[in-house]
Amino acid sequence: MSAPGPAPAAPRAAAATAPAASDRRRSGALVASLLGFTVITIDVSAVNIALPAIRDSLSGGMAGLQWVVDAYTLMFAALMLSAGALADRAGARRAYAWGVALFTVASLGCALAPGIGVLVAARVAQGGAAAVVMPASLALIRQSYEDVRARARAIALWTVGGSVAMAAGPVLGGLLTDAAGWRSVFLLNLPVGAVILGLLVRVERSPRRPAALDAGGQLTAVLALAGLAFAVIEGGHLGWTSAPVLAAGALAVAAGYAFRVVEARHPRPMVPLGMLTDRRVAVPLAVGFAVNAAFYGGIFLLGLYYQQLRGMSGLEAGLMFVPMSAVVTATNLVSPRLAERIGRRQVIVVGQLVFTAAMVALLPLSAHTPVWLVLVLLLPLSIGGALAVPALTALLMDAVPAERAGTASGLLNALRQTGGALAVALFGTLLVSAGGGFSLPGMRLGLLAVAAVLVVTAALTRFLLRRE
Repeated sequence: MSAPGPAPAAPRAAAATAPAASDRRRSGALVASLLGFTVITIDVSAVNIALPAIRDSLSGGMAGLQWVVDAYTLMFAALMLSAGALADRAGARRAYAWGVALFTVASLGCALAPGIGVLVAARVAQGGAAAVVMPASLALIRQSYEDVRARARAIALWTVGGSVAMAAGPVLGGLLTDAAGWRSVFLLNLPVGAVILGLLVRVERSPRRPAALDAGGQLTAVLALAGLAFAVIEGGHLGWTSAPVLAAGALAVAAGYAFRVVEARHPRPMVPLGMLTDRRVAVPLAVGFAVNAAFYGGIFLLGLYYQQLRGMSGLEAGLMFVPMSAVVTATNLVSPRLAERIGRRQVIVVGQLVFTAAMVALLPLSAHTPVWLVLVLLLPLSIGGALAVPALTALLMDAVPAERAGTASGLLNALRQTGGALAVALFGTLLVSAGGGFSLPGMRLGLLAVAAVLVVTAALTRFLLRRE
């Protein structure tokens, strides 16, 4: 006969253990998602600082450097449309693991690239993998946090990680490039990828939801973005009326129209066009495009400005972004609280107007602008996106049902990456002077173009979104 005393305590102990285990799984999912989002974001801004070293090592001109950046961001943007559906269909955890594994292998390919062509090809693979990682990471958070307030805090932390990574990437890129060469920027991704995969083992399996993989829509999206990027990048080098540029522009228009037709006729399109009629979806997408155009374009511009016009080393150029990193971090932490107090719409509008001020504030930059003044002028650039992105991301996630979280995340980040890619293409084309040097008039024209886009999206936010 067994002793009677201890038996009743077992169920209570099991009940007490269950919430703790659930909390650990949620924390593991958040940490894994945050790390992945951080590493794919760092890869963008860190590579920007390494561009002059890549040019010297692999003999690439401005067009080659633009393709090193945009090969990643364009594939990131285009494939993210299908990647959102993949996250829903395969399950967020499985899709995330696939994406991280491919990103890690592609990073090794970048580090070992013997020439600019191979590097661009490896960057394409990196961008495709990042396209899977981004929506899957956010969908993993969405399914792990059912409580709206807890989910909002988790999304805010996720956004903080990405914003800090984007701002801190130039510092890390400059440090690694000067200390160990530009290839070390990519090698850093290998141990991080291994850590993420280790964390995912303990994360609860994700449910699979029906989501069609739309091959026709995906193909037309890739063709449209590739044609548009080629036209913008090569237009400044081959001439805007050259046959290849005109052909690329025509391809972009035709493929864009075909994309709309395919999606309208597909029984289960990867981009449900009806979703875009909801203002709470359409406006955040437009804002995401504009904010990333300003931020990616600004980082690309300043990295070249510091090194080509002012003659700074990679490390010195990277250190110029340190104050920016601190301000981005602080602003991201304040943004959710500010949104609760004055409303998400107001925060998104203010963020865009601050970003517009940042573009205008950079107009007086020259080769002789005091360093302290340059740092002061960067403050609006640090604050604008950090205010707007957490609020617009949370607004979008609350506007769609749980089963559309991956698709909505893919749409948002596809538009954000497209904005960044086109800004890099535009700035790269305008920054080259007739003699091959850094063009200050071209820089100012690009800044004004981005500022105009931000003013338009701020007006859309103000008048099309209801108060919330």
